[in-house]
Amino acid sequence: MTATITGRQTVCGPFTVSIEDVTTPATFNRLDDALAALWDALRALPLGWTQYDAYRYFLTEDDAPRRVAEFLARDGYLALSFTMAGRPHAVRVEMAS
Repeated sequence: MTATITGRQTVCGPFTVSIEDVTTPATFNRLDDALAALWDALRALPLGWTQYDAYRYFLTEDDAPRRVAEFLARDGYLALSFTMAGRPHAVRVEMAS
């Protein structure tokens, strides 16, 4: 995927996604595929309703690839977190190296 954000920055794949202590990093050529795989892994976890709904919104809505691409263009990665079994776990989307 190549996305021009605010007319200045371009984000190109491949993209790597991971969930700390849950999944190993996986790399995808398309951001849509990376987000879908991340959502598949997250929705299988025992998340609370608020966490589940927030990740569903952030990763599956029609504008999710654009929204995530904006983070990648600005920061180089997107880092989110959730709590499971009393401990935080990082969720990352980044440009593959």
